[in-house]
Amino acid sequence: MSKLKNLNDKYFRVAFFVVFLVVILFLIIRYFNQFGNVLLVMLGFGTVILVHEFGHFIVAKLSNIKVEAFSIFMPPILFGVKRTEKGIRFRILPEIFPKEGDESGEGAINFTVGKEGQAGETEYRIGLIPFGGFVKMLGQDDIGPVKNSDDPRSYANKPVYIRAATIAAGVVFNIISAVIIFMIVFLIGIDLMPPIVGGVIPDSPAALAGLKAGDEIIEIAGKKEDLDFSNIGIAAALSGKDEKITLKVRHPDDPDGTAEEVLLVAKELTDEPLRKFGILPAMDLTVAKPKKNEDTNDLFAKTGLMPGDRIISVDGRDLRGHWELVDIIQNTFAPEVKLSVERNGNDGKSELIETRIRLIFGPSNDNKMDSDSDLSNIYSMVPRLKITGLSEKLNMADGNTNKPLRIGDIILAVADINNPTLKELRDTVTMYENKELPLTVLRTDTTGLEKSLKVFVTPERSEESGPVQIGIELLLDMGHPVIAKTITYDGGPKKLEIPSGASITAVDGEPVSSFFDIIREIKKYSNERITVNWRLDEETAGSVALDLSNSENFINIQPSSYDFDTIPFEILQVTYRANGPIDAVVMGYRRTVMFIAQTYVTLKRLVGGLVSPKNLMGPVGIIKASYDIVSEEPIVTYIYFLGLISAVIAVFNFLPLPPLDGGLVVLLLVEKLKGSALSERIQTIIAYTGWALILLLFLYVTFNDIVRSFFSPGLGT
Repeated sequence: MSKLKNLNDKYFRVAFFVVFLVVILFLIIRYFNQFGNVLLVMLGFGTVILVHEFGHFIVAKLSNIKVEAFSIFMPPILFGVKRTEKGIRFRILPEIFPKEGDESGEGAINFTVGKEGQAGETEYRIGLIPFGGFVKMLGQDDIGPVKNSDDPRSYANKPVYIRAATIAAGVVFNIISAVIIFMIVFLIGIDLMPPIVGGVIPDSPAALAGLKAGDEIIEIAGKKEDLDFSNIGIAAALSGKDEKITLKVRHPDDPDGTAEEVLLVAKELTDEPLRKFGILPAMDLTVAKPKKNEDTNDLFAKTGLMPGDRIISVDGRDLRGHWELVDIIQNTFAPEVKLSVERNGNDGKSELIETRIRLIFGPSNDNKMDSDSDLSNIYSMVPRLKITGLSEKLNMADGNTNKPLRIGDIILAVADINNPTLKELRDTVTMYENKELPLTVLRTDTTGLEKSLKVFVTPERSEESGPVQIGIELLLDMGHPVIAKTITYDGGPKKLEIPSGASITAVDGEPVSSFFDIIREIKKYSNERITVNWRLDEETAGSVALDLSNSENFINIQPSSYDFDTIPFEILQVTYRANGPIDAVVMGYRRTVMFIAQTYVTLKRLVGGLVSPKNLMGPVGIIKASYDIVSEEPIVTYIYFLGLISAVIAVFNFLPLPPLDGGLVVLLLVEKLKGSALSERIQTIIAYTGWALILLLFLYVTFNDIVRSFFSPGLGT
């Protein structure tokens, strides 16, 4: 019965293993591309670990320490190979598929090939858990005290300096490999974001310091070699509390190209735990390639642009960068702008095409509406409101005389308020919650004739604590020179005495038919006093004086474009490449030192409470980031990332916490100073305490990795 049971168990394990292999093979074939990316991630991550463990291994071998096992990744054993007297022995999953009565631990799935010969002492393994690795030396155990042994090749019987060198070799090899990796990367060349300001967050330290889009950061806290955009964010995140960081900035419009020094103190700008300066990365002028499941036909239909197109000018003005494109659009007061675009054809030749982008003008620049001063205006003149979007939930009364609201309707009255501003409309809508509200609109019919119509809507709350709404989206009616209201606000121009509903007919004698004409004519004059003529009806007309002698640009209105805002632009990147092998070594060394220093500062700020532990990334996060890079970026970017990981692993492993390498070196120093090793009991307590802390840290960062990778939206810059 026992033999039959053992036979059945054996057949069951074999059958299970075969099914397991078939499933793995099916998944590989089914998801071949994804499998290739996963394999590349594991090879890269495994190589970084291999280098670290090889440092321990080679120094141990050179020091005549007996090495029993060399493993990439952690147990249980996935695959092991060792030379025995009978040949080269292979064993697969020996802990999962053990063989009864087998004290050697070969397992049920093993085989030996090759000729008989002298047995080796080291088994080379690959662990099943893709995290870490280890070198098992005789007399040395990471989870307990050093084991006493009579064998002269035991780790415990070697002098302290040899043991310290063996332990520290892993960190040294990681540092050397990081330098080599970065050297190779910079010999090849890698595209990184340059330290150019693409924009600033309102009220951020960068905005308050006067930084603007297009500014180039040429020095950060005294460092200026090989700067890229990541240095800006790192300098902010790792700065001390209330620490002033000096940035040297070169402005694009400075004729002599001199740099200005600015002092910034980083602060938390959002709910994110990292402190920032509020500097946004620069974008390129090239239209980005579509992401998965994105349709480029919609982009072409709206803008006439296609992925790969490069915008070279706006309204005939050549562009130096994306920031200038945005600046021109934000200072263009016209219904549309003309873009000149360079497009690569199927034959590889480029052609120049033109397309037009519609501009829109919002009733408020930041959607804040606490008072009239928040209204968009042109020299105190506020245009009427125009409907540009309708909600499906718009609740309107039916009737023969009532017509539904339509896109393009101009609001002439709400309740008893004629030509309401956005603030007046919102206030009235709120007062009429769940009550019928009359609206008078101006509508253009199919023949081009404008007619006044009256409709009724019922304002409702979309959410329990949300605002009362009638389901419309609004812009300013820039096509008619009709005044809804003139306003005054702190720092603004003198209010023009023009009645609500009046049309501007001329600016300094020049007829106008839209607010675009009004702005164009006003901008012709500087430091002068001009006349603005208006007419309310056939009997009422007048004029007002507009003093431009001491005024700034009081066109308090922000042009934008929904079509333009939906254009996906590439992030600006430049190639960082060494001038030769020597320069590559220097750049690789500087980059390694930078990442090592930043890692140590991060840990210091972490202990000091200036950096949240939520920012730490564990194995899951590293693997997820690696997969994203492999699947979306050039291979050189992944190699660069491996150099970063190698430098970080060197720092982490040399922390003074057993069983990390740095902690073991500390114990060796104590032994050297004390004249003898600590007792086995104390070593055991230290080892298990260290493992417990590392396990807690591992669980914490893994939890954060899972939440951040799979349950949180992407974080902005």
